[in-house]
Amino acid sequence: MASLTVRKLDDEIKAALKLRAARSGRSVEDEVRVILREAAETPAQRPAAPEPMESVPRNQRLRPAENGRPRVTLIIGGGIAAYKALDLIRRLKDRGCHVGCVMTRAAQQFVTPLTASALADEPCYTDLFDSRSEFDAGHIRLARDSDMIVVAPATADLMAKMAQGHADDLATAILLATNRPVLIAPAMNPMMWTNSATRRNVAQLERDGIAFIGPNSGEMAEAGEAGVGRMAEPAEIAARADAILRPPQARILSGIRVLVTAGPTHEPIDPVRYIANRSSGKQGFAIAAAAARAGADVTLISGPVDLDDPANVHIIHVESARDMLDNVQKALPVDVAVFAAAVADWRVANAGAQKIKKTQGSLPQLELTENPDILATVSKLTVNRPKLVIGFAAETENLIANARSKLARKGCDWIVANDVSPGSGVMGGDRNTVHLITRDDPPDHAPDVWPVMTKEDVAATLVARIAGAVKKDVSRS
Repeated sequence: MASLTVRKLDDEIKAALKLRAARSGRSVEDEVRVILREAAETPAQRPAAPEPMESVPRNQRLRPAENGRPRVTLIIGGGIAAYKALDLIRRLKDRGCHVGCVMTRAAQQFVTPLTASALADEPCYTDLFDSRSEFDAGHIRLARDSDMIVVAPATADLMAKMAQGHADDLATAILLATNRPVLIAPAMNPMMWTNSATRRNVAQLERDGIAFIGPNSGEMAEAGEAGVGRMAEPAEIAARADAILRPPQARILSGIRVLVTAGPTHEPIDPVRYIANRSSGKQGFAIAAAAARAGADVTLISGPVDLDDPANVHIIHVESARDMLDNVQKALPVDVAVFAAAVADWRVANAGAQKIKKTQGSLPQLELTENPDILATVSKLTVNRPKLVIGFAAETENLIANARSKLARKGCDWIVANDVSPGSGVMGGDRNTVHLITRDDPPDHAPDVWPVMTKEDVAATLVARIAGAVKKDVSRS
């Protein structure tokens, strides 16, 4: 059979095909195949119509996450708040999401596709009729291959198009074609937000199952303007998206008190300089968040990090190892303690009260002293010792041997060992490969090796193991 070349069709037919493909969530070539197949089939051959997606609640339309990481399509609308969407990309990635960006034509007046692409590490799409894709709107798959769509900022115009079912550009075509959850963050002048037309559109979108975050109240970009209309902060939007992507799980740690430490410690050399390490705190924060979602009463004690506080967690921010130990002791008693913090082993004994000046021909004499060992201190308690004490072994060589040695030396119950050598990308990264070693393992027992996972999935897996151990301990007692 002769092949059909889409490029040879007239522009009117090509435009109609593209819009039909967009609404179906297919490429143009796939849409042509569907049309030909339907034309060739007899009525008896045609399958029964599938259940309409409208009957499936949006929050039940999630697809399996890609490599354990959910995929979010971020649609950036054309408002001054578009600059905040760049921070939102980072916030979503911090929560373990793949982010693909789509920008409206108006959005490109405020931020550039190149900037969004660089931050997302993926192409930023702007045009439904992109000639580079040879008239195959393959990127319309953003509508069906995403786990959710986030629109930020959602302008009054974009919300009106959504409410009326328009699909005259890439952003609105994706929104009309998607069967995934949609979260929108409105941003506009207060008078526009309270206008009766906008109120009708909001009501319609809510009936359609669209989720809203904000708008917040405050000063507007225009001088002298204030009221409800500011886009929600990126941290708020990312937290709401995360809650939609990861629905509440079984409360397997209900009634259990959990203590988690995370991040580095900063040991002062003088008021300006300090000793630290490269820990980002991401793994400890993920564990605290997973334990809270599982119903635990969680206290998180963290060194200096650049992370948002997890929801439903009591968090204490500290600087030094001695501060961390002091707050750990105050937090006891707990049922489970997870020591994920990368505590500095040493501190300067003679830290300067003022900034130490550089003098030519001589070096400052810095005397190091050992910091308290928080894991060993808690593991060897005779009063208020947690039932389960878990340490982390971050190693760059001889991973298993060093982890076993640390388990015996510290006196804890479990060690989570991970390779943090420079080539692993674990320090500061979003993924981890861990080995679980327990005190009850026989000497010749191979450690429990987990596959490469996101730090959120490592946390969820560890919390499930903790729940099993705690329940077993309760049944024995």
